[in-house]
Amino acid sequence: MKKLTLINKICYPVTCISSIFYENGVVVLLKNYIGLLKKEFSGYNLSVFQKDLLAGITVAAVALPLALAFGVSSGADAAAGLITAVIAGLVIGGLSGGFYQISGPTGAMAAILMSIAAKQGMQGVLLATFLAGVLLFAAGVLRLGTLTSFIPAPVITGFTSGIAIIIALGQIDNLFGVHSEGANVMEKLASYPNLGFEISLPTILMGSLVIIGMLIYPKKWGQKIPSSLLAIILTTTLMMIVDWPIATVGEIPQTLISSNRLVLGDFSLSAIQTVIVPAISIALLGMIESLLCGASAGRMANRQLDSNQELVAQGIGNLLLPFFGGIPATAAIARTSVAIKSGAQTRVAGMIHAIVLFLSMLIFAPIMSNIPMPALAGVLIVTAWRMNEWETIKELFAKRYWSALLLFFLTMGCTVIFDLSIAIVIGIISGCVFFIVKSAAITISVEEIDWQRMSLPETKKLDNWAVVYISGPLFFMSAERLKATLTELADKEGIIFSMRGVPSIDLTAQSLFEEFQEKAAIKEQTIIYTSLQPEVEKQLQHLWEKQKTEQHLTVAHALASLHKQTMLDSEI
Repeated sequence: MKKLTLINKICYPVTCISSIFYENGVVVLLKNYIGLLKKEFSGYNLSVFQKDLLAGITVAAVALPLALAFGVSSGADAAAGLITAVIAGLVIGGLSGGFYQISGPTGAMAAILMSIAAKQGMQGVLLATFLAGVLLFAAGVLRLGTLTSFIPAPVITGFTSGIAIIIALGQIDNLFGVHSEGANVMEKLASYPNLGFEISLPTILMGSLVIIGMLIYPKKWGQKIPSSLLAIILTTTLMMIVDWPIATVGEIPQTLISSNRLVLGDFSLSAIQTVIVPAISIALLGMIESLLCGASAGRMANRQLDSNQELVAQGIGNLLLPFFGGIPATAAIARTSVAIKSGAQTRVAGMIHAIVLFLSMLIFAPIMSNIPMPALAGVLIVTAWRMNEWETIKELFAKRYWSALLLFFLTMGCTVIFDLSIAIVIGIISGCVFFIVKSAAITISVEEIDWQRMSLPETKKLDNWAVVYISGPLFFMSAERLKATLTELADKEGIIFSMRGVPSIDLTAQSLFEEFQEKAAIKEQTIIYTSLQPEVEKQLQHLWEKQKTEQHLTVAHALASLHKQTMLDSEI
């Protein structure tokens, strides 16, 4: 009987947790997903399919060069980028929380994977991707889709710019035809003095032409054929005609299942322990990128993203990708916006984009193996430049938001020097500190009673009274200022506190008022509180139970009451 009781004690909390996780998580999400599909495909017909088909092909044209480039820049290969784009387009696109979301390899993710691949190898990347998928799926089921709203906007802008710098610096080898060593960008830069920096002229020439060409490429032409795709086609054609000593992508297998993939035998406790921190970084970035992309795209498409369903989709997609040899995928704002602008009506457009990429892989793999590395480097550098939120950065400088600018540069620097997880943690903590420091700025004004202003006749008996106007939150950071003011009021016969501008008060400030009231009671000082906010009034209630004080709606009401009482006293 005792054994049964012990088993029940152990099993009960486990059962409760699993019940919450399953009944309140998976089942609700499944119902929501079915509801999304019903609404999305209501009235679906051939005309709608044609729009999805055209949008899917257009997105594929944009995605092809980016998938190849991000595959290479992540420390894997071009094939891994293509596999990721295809599987993510089918799986994540099919399960997404918004029909417009197009997922695949991204520059931000490539920046993180670069250092993971250097330290842990490709197997480490694959295992970290799987674990990140688990974390993302759990986040979706536990409805953590709103977590990104707690990250300050300058922090997001800062880490985006930091990632852009990492991407650009990571392409120095491919752009100049040189070689570096190191686990991250900083180490690679530091290795050049020892390894030498002998530039290959044909390589730098091709890369520079791609960068210049993409920057001056007319936007109107970009609607018909993306500049990145045209650059890849032209440089690949050139490589097939002219035998230049330039590194190329190399062999691209005509299959979705890579030889370099995750297998069940790769799972071990020691292996998991080595990649758990990178996995958290991947999951965190996947969450931020996908939800920010969804928020932006949702406004464009006038259809709100189901953030929890999106996290589940990202989780399932990243769980499966390593078993095909793919790298982590997230929603990509550039491809998503192209899908919306191209007329995508349902998630079928994203799945068509994946099918087109797969067909390109099967048909054009021998040709794509000739894509020159400096051309991909040029595409990535321009992409990195365009990643920056230039309008936001410009606004921060124009309006001189100094604390926001400090957060921006701090997060950007930490992203480049350390990694994304550390950068975001430092950014959030710094943002909280800045907020607390700003909140500590309170205004306290001590004035004599202005009877004329209150439209009341002057009362001589109240000459040694003061009105104290307080504005701002009263808490430990502003305690010294409050204490100094209360000390100055020690010789007054009476004090009226006007606290309309006080939204909150903490225990430290309450203690100061309590101490002041105790001393006032001994000296027979009169204390009156006016214009109290409901929350502040509630927190100060216990003080009034200890010491007799008055409360009035406004300073004018308090003075009118005092004037009336003085007149009555004088009559007596």
